[in-house]
Amino acid sequence: MNIAAIVALCIFILMFVLLITEKLPRHISSLLCAVLTIGLVFGLCMRDTGAIWETLSLRSFLTPSFWFNKGTVEPSVGINWETILFIFGMMIMVEGMAASGFFRWLCISIARAVHFKPVPIFFIFTILAAVLSMFIDSITVIMFLAAVTVEIAKLLHIDPRPLLLSEIFCANLGGSATMCGDPPNIIIGTSLGYTFFDFLSNTGLIALLALIFSVLYFYLCFRKKLKAENMPTGEIALPNAKDAITSKSSFISSCLIFLCAIILLITHAQTGLTVSTIGMIVAVLTLLCNAKNAGKLVKSIDYHTLLFFTGLFVVVSGLEKTGILTILANAIQKVSGGNVIVMIVIILFGSGIASAIIDNIPFAATMIPVIRTLSSMQGVDLQTLAWTLSMGTDIGGSATPIGASANVVGTSISAKNGYPISWKEYCKYQVPVTLLVLAISTAVIIIRYI
Repeated sequence: MNIAAIVALCIFILMFVLLITEKLPRHISSLLCAVLTIGLVFGLCMRDTGAIWETLSLRSFLTPSFWFNKGTVEPSVGINWETILFIFGMMIMVEGMAASGFFRWLCISIARAVHFKPVPIFFIFTILAAVLSMFIDSITVIMFLAAVTVEIAKLLHIDPRPLLLSEIFCANLGGSATMCGDPPNIIIGTSLGYTFFDFLSNTGLIALLALIFSVLYFYLCFRKKLKAENMPTGEIALPNAKDAITSKSSFISSCLIFLCAIILLITHAQTGLTVSTIGMIVAVLTLLCNAKNAGKLVKSIDYHTLLFFTGLFVVVSGLEKTGILTILANAIQKVSGGNVIVMIVIILFGSGIASAIIDNIPFAATMIPVIRTLSSMQGVDLQTLAWTLSMGTDIGGSATPIGASANVVGTSISAKNGYPISWKEYCKYQVPVTLLVLAISTAVIIIRYI
């Protein structure tokens, strides 16, 4: 291992330490380590300006295939601007939907349809969390769903924590089903050239099977608490869905744009539109339909997350260009003895355990070059390893309160409303179902692909 590789590895470890300890905001941590990678690894140790420009990948914006591509997609190198632009566009769309009252209207409408009965609400809200997270970031889904869940639980005089724990897990599970459902999937899809339908027909089927077992698991765990209902008398105390809509015109346009986004994502393999183009189309449509509040929508974007991604890609590029990731791939190959099944188990449970402790986004970004190397070295189908990595990182993050951003948001909303969820209580219910889904994923991948 040369000096450049050692420095790159130290910077990567430093980034993870900063992320875990939260001494600095995570976007500052990743950007700081990105600067160190460019200056120390590429500049001082390698003295390679070409590596710097390749990592920054600015010329990709001028490449026609970045915006439109119906041919073979080349794996991304350096900063994956396609991922960043797509997330930016989806953020704009979600902010527009939230401002129109779409999420609150949807939840209250469903609750009223089942007459605010706890058990039907449990099943519908849990499945709704999974379905919405297939198309919208799970953080946003939980943010609005949790708030409405707490409000409805207070009306029915039941503990909202069973509902919230179920919704959090199923939001992460639903996110694993599509390319746009969870940040690790966006990175995997754009880096390896997979489409929305590729994910839906592979990880989507695994997620659907796992969702059935997961919902049943949570119902068996919480059925007694869900029956402890005390319905309020009269309809006056119950919220009205129509009151949630802030602007009828904005509400209608938000629904149409959301539908447009889904259609574009499903058909982008046929149309040739890349996800970066789709993200920009969705963003422009949202801003045009909300012209009066366009500035407010743009300001409300979570730019910290976008900056975090940018820095992360640079740090991971440092590991790739110095050969660290090749060493990791060789280690996995050696431990597995070239056995594909053992390799799948290592990647799936290894990424699952790692994602329960650390942020699954940098881990997924780090592992993509690793599985690419393993595929070329062992002749294993790259897609098989990609679906394995996707399920491991997406599901593993559900096991602990800090494993995924949706977990942090959901537990924070619960605590803020007087229903704190301790680590012990959280892990008591989430660790078993996480292991269950990882086991289901392992079985399906081995049976279907090996």
